Amino acid sequence: MALDRWIALVFVAFCCAYGYLAFFTMDELLPPFMQRNPVWPSTFPKVLTIMGIVLGLIVLLGLEKPTEEKELSATDINYRRLQDYKLGQALTLLGLMVVYALMLRPAGFLISTTVFLIAGSAILGERKWHIMIPVAMLAAGFVWYLVQQVLGIFLRPLPFFMGV
Repeated sequence: MALDRWIALVFVAFCCAYGYLAFFTMDELLPPFMQRNPVWPSTFPKVLTIMGIVLGLIVLLGLEKPTEEKELSATDINYRRLQDYKLGQALTLLGLMVVYALMLRPAGFLISTTVFLIAGSAILGERKWHIMIPVAMLAAGFVWYLVQQVLGIFLRPLPFFMGV
């Protein structure tokens, strides 16, 4: 089986697990007044589950591919030559995403997001530090302002030991 079908199989399995949570466990603890609402907190996860399973099955069953085989173009991924691609960069970026998610609470949003944006752009090859650092700081501050002040969702801006 080709790599895209293996990935689609894992994706469908993930969507099935997510769907089980959305359909059977999310709505158990709803208060009685919310049970009569037309839209529940699980509505969007249910829609995502159905769309994910349908799209995953399309790839898994090969319905998106043309009926005739064609030669590989420059934009197609050659599964037999995966070692030629920059897998190290991709895996390092995925690891950085995990570290970012783990550091969001202890380091605060502003510090962890700024460090994530700077490190992520450095991993991807950006070397203009004098542009990269201010842009990352402005982006983190702007997103924090939108979430905290405009949407009214509390988002700890600084580390917990700073008392904010």
